[in-house]
Amino acid sequence: AASEDTAAEIRAIATATPDLYNTLAESVAPSIWGMRDVKKGLLLQLLGGTKKNLAVGEGSRFRSEVNVLLIGDPSQSKSQILHYAHRLAPRGIMTSGRGSSAVGLTAYVTKDPERKEMVLESGALVLSDQGLCCIDEFDKMSDYTRSILHEVMEQQTVSIAKAGIVATLNARTA
Repeated sequence: AASEDTAAEIRAIATATPDLYNTLAESVAPSIWGMRDVKKGLLLQLLGGTKKNLAVGEGSRFRSEVNVLLIGDPSQSKSQILHYAHRLAPRGIMTSGRGSSAVGLTAYVTKDPERKEMVLESGALVLSDQGLCCIDEFDKMSDYTRSILHEVMEQQTVSIAKAGIVATLNARTA
């Protein structure tokens, strides 16, 4: 949470800069020319939305994380923009769809060499909880791995039931 001093500084910058939205968007990946709409979309993703809990239904809520899919011809700087975005995010993780598996994105169970117990190791989506997970080459990902992302994008959790470990991990990632 921002302090009152930080909030006052942000308000001062916002009032002093006439076109703050475009200025901030141009600050995302400044070495990449053009692509203003893509930069604006990534800026909104990085800033996030407002989480809302509804009083109507029990447990009903709107998630605040924004998901973005970049589609385009080869050599259009999509990967470079993703690299900029994941470095800007406080908990940013970058991975490739080509080398990613469902286990690598979610979590896996392994044996601790010191204690000889089964332990749960987090994958990219869990590690980037309340941050940004950028997956490059999404089209190279297997259908099974892609299907794992449905729970993460809709429920913002990862459910694991392996080797006697049953857990639901938060994956509130954009």
